[in-house]
Amino acid sequence: MNPKELIRDIPDFPKPGIIFKDIAPLLGNAKALRQVVDELAEKFSGCGATKILAAEARGFIFGTALAYRMGVGFVPVRKPGKLPYKTIDVTYDLEYGTDTLCMHEDALTKNDKALVIDDLLATGGTVGGMLELIAKTGAEVVGIGFVVELDFLHGRDKLTGHRVESLIHF
Repeated sequence: MNPKELIRDIPDFPKPGIIFKDIAPLLGNAKALRQVVDELAEKFSGCGATKILAAEARGFIFGTALAYRMGVGFVPVRKPGKLPYKTIDVTYDLEYGTDTLCMHEDALTKNDKALVIDDLLATGGTVGGMLELIAKTGAEVVGIGFVVELDFLHGRDKLTGHRVESLIHF
């Protein structure tokens, strides 16, 4: 099975000029979804992660499945006002604007080893924001994983010094 074949292009979403990579067909295919989670688990086996961080919404899909598969905790990273406890936050640039991410202030400690998971790497803004949140806690980043990477946007260039793994490249 080639999960890449299940990703469709949606032109001009969320704004004109953007070609959105829709992973919904991949998510709807049980065999492809299992394959993607298993491949991420294989790539990061032995990395020593104690927690997986993922940003809402699509990152949650892969992050929680991978946390379960790897037997580690999961840290939800959300938009402002969505988490009930005290939070730390960061504002960052996206390929089409700015955004803010938050996580509970006690979600990570300096003893944690964090694995960051997201569905897609474009310009690196969202993952950069998550890395800033992790830095505020003193936890160690042991890897960054994506299902899809848009190579032509060079988001990986912003992640030098980190182990980065992507399963599908466009």
